[in-house]
Amino acid sequence: MLMKKGLLFAVLLMFFLSCKENKNEVVKEADTTSEPAHKRELNQPFLWNAANIYFLLTDRFNNGDTLNDISLNRTKETAVLRGFMGGDIQGITQKINDGYFTDLGVNAIWFSPIVEQIHDNVDEGTGSTYGYHGYWTKDWTALDPNFGTRKELEVLVKTAHKNGIRILMDIVLNHTGPVTELDPIWPKEWVRSEPVCDFTDYVSTTSCTLVENLPDIITESDTAVELPDALMAKWKEEGRLSNELDELQVFFDRTKYPRAPRYYIIKWLTDFVNDLGIDGFRVDTAKHVDEKTWKELYNEASYAFNVWKRKHPDEVLDDNPFFMVGEVYGYGISSGREYDFGDKKVDYFDNGFHSLINFELKDDANMDYEAIFSKYNDLLFTELEGKSVVNYLTSHDDNNPFDKERKKPYRAANVLLLTPGASQIYYGDESVRSLNIQGTKGDATLRSFMNWGELDSIGNNKAVLSYWQKLGTFRDHHPAIGAGRHQRLSKNPYVFGRTYADGEFKDKVVVGLDLPKGKKFLWVKGFFGDGTKLYDTFSKTFVTVENGKVFLENDFDIALLELAKN
Repeated sequence: MLMKKGLLFAVLLMFFLSCKENKNEVVKEADTTSEPAHKRELNQPFLWNAANIYFLLTDRFNNGDTLNDISLNRTKETAVLRGFMGGDIQGITQKINDGYFTDLGVNAIWFSPIVEQIHDNVDEGTGSTYGYHGYWTKDWTALDPNFGTRKELEVLVKTAHKNGIRILMDIVLNHTGPVTELDPIWPKEWVRSEPVCDFTDYVSTTSCTLVENLPDIITESDTAVELPDALMAKWKEEGRLSNELDELQVFFDRTKYPRAPRYYIIKWLTDFVNDLGIDGFRVDTAKHVDEKTWKELYNEASYAFNVWKRKHPDEVLDDNPFFMVGEVYGYGISSGREYDFGDKKVDYFDNGFHSLINFELKDDANMDYEAIFSKYNDLLFTELEGKSVVNYLTSHDDNNPFDKERKKPYRAANVLLLTPGASQIYYGDESVRSLNIQGTKGDATLRSFMNWGELDSIGNNKAVLSYWQKLGTFRDHHPAIGAGRHQRLSKNPYVFGRTYADGEFKDKVVVGLDLPKGKKFLWVKGFFGDGTKLYDTFSKTFVTVENGKVFLENDFDIALLELAKN
């Protein structure tokens, strides 16, 4: 009996050890194959020219605090998707902590403006609406309570930085919010309420109101003005009048600027940089403001950024300067450095901007891959040398996006995330969020709440997200994709390489698209030598270059090849 028990014990022990060995082998194998897809180079630089930016409407992304869903008595009925829906700063922070952005390869987040909006609602021709989008400023010195608090913004920035993510703050300097019974117009020394822009030349684009009842800041004036009585009364009621006045005195004493409207706003906007370490601005309605204003904004933001860095040396991510990207509506990369108003051309790149939003890719997306990639490569390394563009396919105010029906999400991912330049994912691009919402008018249809529930319940949406995550992660790990030189290696199957070098850092990758299923080869001759070990991050497969080729066998029509890590 004792012998039988001893024998049984020995057998069980051997079985347990065998299982443990096998389990360790499986784990080890999984770790080995997945590590190259997720591990970043220690000396890998962050380049704004190659950034993978995620743009979201703060109110429509994620509701982190339901207690701030209704504030300032904003309870009037609105048209469909024209009221506040609960998204907030805390909601963004939650998704950073959840790893959502990291998994998507996002290394910069741009969220819609969060400063205090007008308190009332208006009818702008598309139905009753509140300033949920953030572009109707009432007070540049305060955050809107619907979005959150200053402390919550500070936590957001710190959380993003700890995760290697930069923060782009969306700013508006061109106009205030509409005039309502609760939101009086600013003094006539500050704003103009006519004429309405007709966009026929430079003056009728910059010295006018963008639309009716959207008072335009007189940014071209150097005449000193007094603070609005309504704003000072508001500050007094909130217990911060003395502090705001003291800070303005320090700012104007230091800069020697006249107390003209634009300099007040520049001070208020750059405070966020000085206090929180905001990494950059996305500038709204840039072509509707005289360009010298943007150079002044950039100079002051750079000063504030350097002050913040000196005060917070342990929190500094790198030596990148402050970044500004402008929305010059209608600008396309083919325009090069200048935007043509008809009677005047303006080089915004010479007026504070490192990059401009590129309105051209959504049309170029219908061309074949090589035509797109070679076009952008050629322009970025000639006319735009040292500068860049931010590419997008969908946005919050473009009613003619690429693939509005969301029928080509994989094609969209390939074009957006693999085209030279920086990429801008619009929230929901990666999750097939619908852009056609019944009952909406105008751009509201582009602004539904993020479809988190569909990621859990619809298999196709989850599959699309997984695809975007793989491409986004590859892009994040390889600056060569956005900032490197493009080279076609093979026409059929289509294979290209990208190369980026800066000092000791070198990055080389190969991508294959529209590949056949099953057995396939990718031509890499002249780019990677024979015997070079590569890793396909998409299929998680190691390969070795033989006779100028690498061979794969899977059902994927894409390959993302990088040098295998030792």
